[in-house]
Amino acid sequence: MVVKIRLARFGRTNTPFYNIVVAHARTARNSRPLEVIGTYDPIPKKDPYDNSGRLHKDIKLDTTRAKYWVGVGAQPTDTVWRLLSMVGILEPKFRPGAPKPKTLPKAQA
Repeated sequence: MVVKIRLARFGRTNTPFYNIVVAHARTARNSRPLEVIGTYDPIPKKDPYDNSGRLHKDIKLDTTRAKYWVGVGAQPTDTVWRLLSMVGILEPKFRPGAPKPKTLPKAQA
């Protein structure tokens, strides 16, 4: 059975909060997952330890479990792929401003 790493939504109306979960692909979004590997708070908040006043979105992730699940073939959704690439577990799918890979010219026979 296909296993996915995806977001399960919690929180009130207009204040979302997500658990990063590992679940079977055919189960409902908020059904009981195989494992909860982290949380994601998309609402920007001030960092109490940073005096610059910049806002940040909170991502807490068990990186060893995330690497394990990716290693055994769990397929992350696009949003989770972006979060895992921010943490450094996966390569980004698309990077704006990055040069496109050049193709080598074919050798003429």
